[in-house]
Amino acid sequence: MGIGGGITLLVIGAILSFGVADRIEGVNLTVIGYILMGGGLIWLIAAIATNAQRSNTSHREVIERHDNPPAPRA
Repeated sequence: MGIGGGITLLVIGAILSFGVADRIEGVNLTVIGYILMGGGLIWLIAAIATNAQRSNTSHREVIERHDNPPAPRA
């Protein structure tokens, strides 16, 4: 779950922060929403950095050819 996980946390956090008006005793849903949005933002930044690093690598293929085997020793 790369970028999608971060976006999911951002959306759930925004819904809890701005869209839910219910109250649960002992639980502040607004603060939980802000915490989820912060975690989603960190997750999103880490996923983007990982993807950028992954596309920045280079690969080299080395092929050894043995066309002329060495002569046997007598």
